[in-house]
Amino acid sequence: MAKLFLQRHLKSQWNKLDIWAGWCDNPLSDVGKEQAKDIAPLIAKEKIDVAYSGALIRATETLLRIYDYIPERYPLFRYLTEGRMKDWANFIDGKAGNYLPVYVTEALNERYYGELQGMNKAEAKIKYGEDQVKEWRTSYTSAPPGGEAGPDIYKRVIPFYQKYIEKDLKEGKNVLVCASHHSLRAIVKHIENIPDEEMINVELGFGSLTTYEFDGKLFTKQ
Repeated sequence: MAKLFLQRHLKSQWNKLDIWAGWCDNPLSDVGKEQAKDIAPLIAKEKIDVAYSGALIRATETLLRIYDYIPERYPLFRYLTEGRMKDWANFIDGKAGNYLPVYVTEALNERYYGELQGMNKAEAKIKYGEDQVKEWRTSYTSAPPGGEAGPDIYKRVIPFYQKYIEKDLKEGKNVLVCASHHSLRAIVKHIENIPDEEMINVELGFGSLTTYEFDGKLFTKQ
């Protein structure tokens, strides 16, 4: 019986300031750093074989902060995106100590918010209207100007999930995925077969940890 752990990143600086971050890279806030103390014991009691992370620093920093409180193991980041970091940041397995392999990919990044990125949410309501902003935030099929809708995120997340994460689960590995809200929602939608119109009810809070057991065919939410 393998386990899948979906860890939403801890609260970032722009989350604290109520700014749309999307693919903009901003670090964890003081609140997020404190959250790590509460999450670490939940992770520490589990046997994690492999982890996957979005490429944004708030995801990778979440893992670093959590494992600050798990001294017997540390995350070691390996890159799945194109470029020299993919090819050169490599080593012979088994030669680097008691590490947790963490595979980093843009496929697990947050929703791309287009023109809204870097904008305070209150300012966006003034510019675009409260009803329009609410639709962009809650509708699965509506996209902000120049940004992604739910189906766009699903199309980039799920092929990656099936190629790497699902493969590991089928091999009996316990997998930790540390990523952003909308990329994790795509995985939840896929696993639980949630219709588009019901995605409005799928909400994962900052720092939340969602656990599934996988018997080789079916998932059971814990």
